[in-house]
Amino acid sequence: METYITTDELATRIHYDARTIRTRLKDAVLLEGVHYIRPFGGRKLLFIWEAIQRDIGKVSCGRAPTMDAIPMASGRVAHG
Repeated sequence: METYITTDELATRIHYDARTIRTRLKDAVLLEGVHYIRPFGGRKLLFIWEAIQRDIGKVSCGRAPTMDAIPMASGRVAHG
């Protein structure tokens, strides 16, 4: 069972501004289909809380992808 939350709810939980999530985190570290979905193909975003909880510390733990790394939907990276 997944918990879907809005951008504002995510901002409250992780103490970031909602605008920062939309402009800097979305598609940089939060990946569509892994960390968020667009229900019914619309513009609204719903974030998957469990996926974010699982991955939130990965970059800060020294596992940041290198410049030649390609992010994969599974959350892992492919090295070129």
